[in-house]
Amino acid sequence: MVEPELNDNPETEPPMNATTKFAGFTLGLAAVFGIALATGAVLGPEPTDAPAHDTHATGPATDGGPGAEELPGGLLVTSDGYTLSLDTTQTTAGPNAPLRFRILDQQGAPVTRYVRSHDKDLHLIVVRRDMAAFQHVHPVLDGSGTWSVPLDLTRAGDYRVFADFTPEGGEDLTLGADLRVAGAYDPRPLPVATSAATVNGYTVTLDGAVTPGRSSTVTLSVSKDGKPVTDLQPYLGAYGHLVALRAADLAYLHVHPEGHPGDGVTPAGPGITFSVTAPSAGDYRLFLDFQHEGVVRTAEFTLSVPSGAQTAAPTGPGATPEPGHGH
Repeated sequence: MVEPELNDNPETEPPMNATTKFAGFTLGLAAVFGIALATGAVLGPEPTDAPAHDTHATGPATDGGPGAEELPGGLLVTSDGYTLSLDTTQTTAGPNAPLRFRILDQQGAPVTRYVRSHDKDLHLIVVRRDMAAFQHVHPVLDGSGTWSVPLDLTRAGDYRVFADFTPEGGEDLTLGADLRVAGAYDPRPLPVATSAATVNGYTVTLDGAVTPGRSSTVTLSVSKDGKPVTDLQPYLGAYGHLVALRAADLAYLHVHPEGHPGDGVTPAGPGITFSVTAPSAGDYRLFLDFQHEGVVRTAEFTLSVPSGAQTAAPTGPGATPEPGHGH
């Protein structure tokens, strides 16, 4: 068998045609690409930032960490899988207009078990959109999961219905839905900001500075005929219950009373202290429910929260509040 001769002289090698050259290039590229893939599999991909839509809010901007600002309550009819479902979204004006609604879970079934908060399983706040009419009521739950309550809707207009509750096994929620009351509607401008309000012979004064994006302390003091009231009666587990709404969109603010009756520390007036978190600058409407001599009364305020930091009112002996504080 004759062995083929090897040509050691490159100048005398037969020239490669175009097909041979392309095939060699393709094989070489495949080899390089295969090495790159193997190297990537060993070393792993370089870390990249998560897509923006995968980023979840970590809470309000007040915690100082990253994450989107927490949405205020009451702006959504559905949140965390729960829905506020009104039997009707339109009714006629009247002093005892019935309202029926349900809280539906993720499967659309009515919720029947709740965690009691401030002496009630559910708090219902009904406010006309110009905030000229306000009600804080406590509906009755039947065995089918339907809540019902009569409302004073003598003033026609567009209302916002807030359901404040905690479902068993869930978190605190405030859901909101619109209710239209047919009739002649005469919207009113928002009352000017003031640090004092009168209701049925009582005067309530508001003291404290509110800074947007932070928990701020405000105190509402009750007096009657010029004398401080020091025998307030407990109402909903506290000496007062405060609802705060942002005027621009009726966002429902988180407000918590400090102390509680019978703890040996919290006085029965004249001051009722709350922690308020205003998510932004702007005008807010405050509604304070307090009980004295067996009657619950509501004092109303307009509070203007300025943008940026606000200096807190001076404290301590001899301190004099600066003008404008408490607004």
